[in-house]
Amino acid sequence: MPRNGAAPSRAPPYLGMIGRSALFIGAALLLAACGGGPPGEGEVITAAVAEPGGALRPIQARLCLPPPRAGGGPARLVVVNHGSPGADRAARARYALLPCGSAIARHFLARGQAVLAPLRRGYGADEGPWMEGFGACESPDYAGAARETGRDIRGAVAAARARPEVAPEGIAVIGQSAGGWGTLALAADPPPGVSAVVAVAPGRGGRRGDRPNDNCRPDRLAEDTGRLAAAGGPGALPVLWLHTPNDSFFGTELVAAMAAAHARAGGRATLLALPAYGRDGHDLFYGRGGEASWGPPVDAWLDAHP
Repeated sequence: MPRNGAAPSRAPPYLGMIGRSALFIGAALLLAACGGGPPGEGEVITAAVAEPGGALRPIQARLCLPPPRAGGGPARLVVVNHGSPGADRAARARYALLPCGSAIARHFLARGQAVLAPLRRGYGADEGPWMEGFGACESPDYAGAARETGRDIRGAVAAARARPEVAPEGIAVIGQSAGGWGTLALAADPPPGVSAVVAVAPGRGGRRGDRPNDNCRPDRLAEDTGRLAAAGGPGALPVLWLHTPNDSFFGTELVAAMAAAHARAGGRATLLALPAYGRDGHDLFYGRGGEASWGPPVDAWLDAHP
């Protein structure tokens, strides 16, 4: 079992920590990325992440821009954040930047929104240290891992805000699994320009030993959800929290405990249960046709938090 209690990666690398049903979309998205879909390949930009010691560390992100709009002007930005296979370095090395031709990117591009998809420290070709580990399963520091994920998102947002094609305000941040866990930390202390936060199946430590509904320390995960909320100040943002009843990483009872701890600590989250998806609801965000389920509530949330 990996030290961080994470299951092996079972999916195309740019899809983050997802499961079996999403494997079917890998070939289709690859064809779209190679020219089969309407969007281009976008642009790979470099962002600087401020590490705990003050040093700046570069990460890469793909920026996808929508077609020019009538009247011109910069586009609203949606920052999409991937999951994690945990401490398995080889699995993290297989991660790659989300293509502009992916279903997720196309969803937001069709709404006239720009998409930024960063690849965090320790993923893909980055040979620097991985910063998102939470320690041993018996005594995990889930909150610390969330804050490190938030650092990467913060750096990516800052880099994109400097682009003339991107509106510097009204930025939306969306994350799935480990990426969603990081958005909970970011919502407590949002960077300049961010107005909307969405967490899809957020959490860490799921599927210990690749066993469904077996978390390293579910009690600690709930406690640390509260700690993240308690760290928020007057500028903390509300969160749209999406989950499915057949998520094998973070089941309904665990999600309820996490959300309750978040609320007790002063966090503001709208917890929305979506219908069961495929064989494992954890796959929803990146899975084939998943946007038909998550798209309407996410679009409504972004519209309500411009």
